[in-house]
Parts: sequence; C-alpha cells; structure tokens
Amino acid sequence: MDIAALSTSMSLANIQTDFGIAMLDKSLENMEVMGDGMKKILETSVNPHLGGNFDMSV
Repeated sequence: MDIAALSTSMSLANIQTDFGIAMLDKSLENMEVMGDGMKKILETSVNPHLGGNFDMSV
C-alpha cells in the first residue's frame, strides 16, 4: 500500500470517528432534555390536583 492511500484511509477513519462522537454527544443532549421532561411529568402526576382549586373570601 502506498503512502497516499494509507493517508487517505487514516483520514477517513478519523473523520468517521469524529462524526460518531458528535452523534453520540447530540444523542446524550437529547436524552437529557427528554429526562428533564419526564421528571416534570412525574412531579405533576404525584399531586395532580395541587393548585387546581382555591378558596376565596370576599
């Protein structure tokens, strides 16, 4: 194998690795956002009627 082909092959492997890492990072960010949303849903389901009614005297 000549030097140019080896260099091209190594460069392509490096690009693929960088792309994979970027995709995993984006996936992790999405999972964190989804987790925060699930946390809010679960917090409201514990006391679903909290704040729904109030007493007022005039």
